[in-house]
Amino acid sequence: MARRPVQSTGRAFLLCNSHDGCLLQGLHRSRWVGFVILAFLLLSALPLWAQHDQHDQAPAHEAVMAEHEHHGAAGSEAGWEGSIAGIAYSEFNHHLTGMLVLIIGLSELGHALGTRLWDWTRFLLPGALFSAGIFLLIWSDHNAWPIGSLSFMQTFFGSDSETLQHKSYGFLALTVGAIELLRRLGQIRHAVWVAPLPLLAIIGGLMLFAHSHGDHPSAHTIAMGHAIMGTMAVTAGSSKLLADWFHSPAEVGGSKWELPWACLILLIGIQLLLYSE
Repeated sequence: MARRPVQSTGRAFLLCNSHDGCLLQGLHRSRWVGFVILAFLLLSALPLWAQHDQHDQAPAHEAVMAEHEHHGAAGSEAGWEGSIAGIAYSEFNHHLTGMLVLIIGLSELGHALGTRLWDWTRFLLPGALFSAGIFLLIWSDHNAWPIGSLSFMQTFFGSDSETLQHKSYGFLALTVGAIELLRRLGQIRHAVWVAPLPLLAIIGGLMLFAHSHGDHPSAHTIAMGHAIMGTMAVTAGSSKLLADWFHSPAEVGGSKWELPWACLILLIGIQLLLYSE
């Protein structure tokens, strides 16, 4: 078939004259998209490096924090919130989570646009969820199990709602990550299994409205930021539910509701990367 414009509207493109030509064009496009994603993620890591340098500039504060550890968990946490070390720890956690959310958003954006990517990219979303879940379960809180002084029972059945929410996010992320991995491997195919992912966004968003940093001096500003993220998460999850509900198998990529879902996830990732206390 000769190369010729499909239409003369100014948005014409060339048809492939062979199967190999189409394959080469697809690989070429996916290579460039992969490079863009990699560059975006490398740039996204800049806040992590900056945070690491900022943390190294305040070693003297560690002696103050060590003193707080001798006054019990409650006293230690009261001194930790709003301290230099506490802020650095919290911001690092948010920035790292932001990178993982960006990976999810970029993966979903590619699907929403019907872009042909490398086959392995379909595992980016479950991989990011697994990484976020493991990180939150282990390192979300400096004084909680398994890295802190609090026991398993104190961490999961204590009175600290902030810690419990972090661990709950971790469990939810691991659970949905496992479901999405099995879906992408073709092990589970029933339509009901598409619901946990958007429900994770909705439940997580609603939990953000009640998420508090205790006696932090910037608690009001942090609460406002969490409310904005919560609103975007609930909206994104609702959009994804609509996308799955109205999706037609004949469509390339997702339905029209997939795009706001992916874009809102990207915005949440960017907000997490810019998070500052």
